[in-house]
Amino acid sequence: MTGHPQTLLVMADDTYRALFDADALARIRRTARLAEPAHVTRLDTGAARTRLAEVEVLVTGWGCPPLDDAVLSAAPRLRAVLHAAGTVKEHVTDACWARGLLVTSAAEANAVPVAEYTVAAVLFAGKRVPQAAALSRLHRTAVHASGERSNRDRVVGVVGFSRIGRRVVDLLRPYDLRVLVADPYADPATVGAAGATLVELDELLRASDVVSLHAPSLPATRHLLDRRRLALMPDGATLINTARGALVDTAALTDECAAGRLSALLDVTDPEPLPTDSPLWLMPNVFITPHVAGSLDGEVRRLADAAIEELERYARGAPPLHPVHSEHLLHMA
Repeated sequence: MTGHPQTLLVMADDTYRALFDADALARIRRTARLAEPAHVTRLDTGAARTRLAEVEVLVTGWGCPPLDDAVLSAAPRLRAVLHAAGTVKEHVTDACWARGLLVTSAAEANAVPVAEYTVAAVLFAGKRVPQAAALSRLHRTAVHASGERSNRDRVVGVVGFSRIGRRVVDLLRPYDLRVLVADPYADPATVGAAGATLVELDELLRASDVVSLHAPSLPATRHLLDRRRLALMPDGATLINTARGALVDTAALTDECAAGRLSALLDVTDPEPLPTDSPLWLMPNVFITPHVAGSLDGEVRRLADAAIEELERYARGAPPLHPVHSEHLLHMA
């Protein structure tokens, strides 16, 4: 359908306030009809069900409840779910796919800050900045971390040629680094055109000075880097994880880092957060941040912009930029 579709925003209050300022709402109103209030947090109230009866488009965000059979039965005119965040798995149900709804995601926009964080982590790992900072803090004087300190002729392994993985590979192009990619679903020609080389995961681990994880968290990828695979990494290598903590066997990583053989830069852990008594907190070769690689503060406006652009395209009958298909979810975060 085209025109000015009746639209409702569904997300947590804090998400709504962070993403949709007056300018964003004005932009939506130029394209769609928004009743007041423009957003709701629940879909199981009488007032929400009344709104749903007229809605053609839902713009969803963090905190949106599941769009189950009960919700869809109250929304006979619903045609599209435009998500102003990454994964849709928590609220887009099988009922949505059975109904044939258009579903889009802002995962591409959310990939931007994660990729930027990752590139910074790669460069810091090459110069061993976290170790040097930790040792300097302990000794209160300038000290140097042991091992090679260079970003020249180093090998970076990117595990997962996902949206984020692709961006990381692209952002690494200007640097004097060789980039390997491991992804069972990637095409060698596509990876090669991006400036990297597609290899098997074990080969990547053996060859890389820095390994960065960008695979989805699925039952098949739990402990993708287990004790055996971590042991394949060269002495002095660094593991970066901005994806999901469950991709790594935390106990095995703790042992490798405690022995001083590996270093780690972790934005996600398993469990998250780590227990206060985890040895990883105190290791100078381990740098931990509290899940900050993704969109924060002003960066979240990219997510709103992405969803609004999809709404504008829908209203004029143009194809979506970033549709989500049910068959792709088996391999997506």
